[in-house]
Amino acid sequence: MTDLPPPSKKKLGLVIDLDTCVGCHACAVSCKEWNAGGFAAPLTDEQPYGKDPSGVWFNRVHSYEVAATEGCASSATPQPAMTLHFPRSCLHCEQPACVTVCPTGASYKRAEDGIVLVDEDKCIGCKLCSWACPYGAREYSPVEGVMKKCTLCVDRIYNENLAESERQPACVQACPTRARHFGDLGDPESKVSKLVAERGGVDLLPQLGYQPVNKYLPPRPRRTGEASAVAPQAETLDTAALPPVLRWLDRVLSR
Repeated sequence: MTDLPPPSKKKLGLVIDLDTCVGCHACAVSCKEWNAGGFAAPLTDEQPYGKDPSGVWFNRVHSYEVAATEGCASSATPQPAMTLHFPRSCLHCEQPACVTVCPTGASYKRAEDGIVLVDEDKCIGCKLCSWACPYGAREYSPVEGVMKKCTLCVDRIYNENLAESERQPACVQACPTRARHFGDLGDPESKVSKLVAERGGVDLLPQLGYQPVNKYLPPRPRRTGEASAVAPQAETLDTAALPPVLRWLDRVLSR
């Protein structure tokens, strides 16, 4: 089995805002495009135009219909029904079970930044890591016979040939609503850490003890629309205070 390195001070990861994610799948498509030719290439597809297409995707977006609520102890305000879009990828856990179950050392966690990766030269495709991961973040490539996963675009974020503004994961770069944020979650003064603190970011399945680095920002409370049921009072217009041209226009339009 594979040992974990000592906890690193630098913890690179993602913060995903469930309030602003619109489920457009731009993150998934851009991830597929970049990684199909990068560190984890190739990301193969089988029967892409057939009846039963399948393939390797590091990002997947699920959409759920959330029922309306009448209010509870934690929130006295009723919430309307809504559609919640939930992006899913590797969470680069502090205590990743996918690493500790690996019999060959193919799955490993980097000591310098906490990123969890797969050495495909060592992977035997036994799928133990996928069974151990409770988040469903591991992908098996039947074409190559190895496991694959999100790399946080490690070949992009450290690429000095790119402009500094582009040294972030492809999914973050492509998100049209800025629902995805990237940074050092081990630094309490980083933008992502402050965002998590301000918005009450949460771990996914914290009770399992895997300590995911990636955080999710919960949706903000929605208005039910009851206040709009009361018709607003009509505003009164003091025509005497208007300029002459506007007074004439008001008379013409009032005929």
